Amino acid sequence: MADNYLENKFDELRDRANHPAPRKTHTLDTLLARNRSYRGYDKKVVVGMSTLEKIVAATTKIPSARNQQVLRFKLVTRDSGADKVLANIKMGGALPELHLPFEGTEPEAFIIVCSTVPENKLVDIDLGIAAQSMLLKAVDLGLNGLMIGAFNKSAITEALVLPCKPLLILAIGKGAETIRLTEIGEHDSHAYYRDNGVHYVPKVALADLLL
Repeated sequence: MADNYLENKFDELRDRANHPAPRKTHTLDTLLARNRSYRGYDKKVVVGMSTLEKIVAATTKIPSARNQQVLRFKLVTRDSGADKVLANIKMGGALPELHLPFEGTEPEAFIIVCSTVPENKLVDIDLGIAAQSMLLKAVDLGLNGLMIGAFNKSAITEALVLPCKPLLILAIGKGAETIRLTEIGEHDSHAYYRDNGVHYVPKVALADLLL
């Protein structure tokens, strides 16, 4: 009991030292703008279990279809299997020539999202709400993240001894990339791209979204 307490306390203090909580001056629009998909991370910033728990805690306050609350979360850090996750995921599918993430910028903290029931429309609704809420909480804590849908489900399940099949993986860390949004028309290319090291993400203009 005492050993676990001291270990958890050390973990929490290390997290605070690595990324102190930012001043709460941001608005929802600010959080949304900062909530970009990072594929490269600063390894000097170590994300521990206590930080991941704070991020998952956001899901205790969000809507759930029929209030079923069937999602469950496996937390993985540098010291608890991150290498097993990295070996079974793909990042930057639209830029295969870059072989992302670049060496030395790999994420080392993950949240594996599972469901206690077979995947269906209601589970997918919950999944989307939960994933976005957790990533916004990560930004609120001064971190960044990425939703990863391309991964070997069987290998992840076996490597982490999961009681249920994973639906989605969130990578969490301190982003080490420059990402910019660009406004496009609804018929323009939606593919993200990189130019001179900057990652550009096209977003359809509001005028083209309205019916």
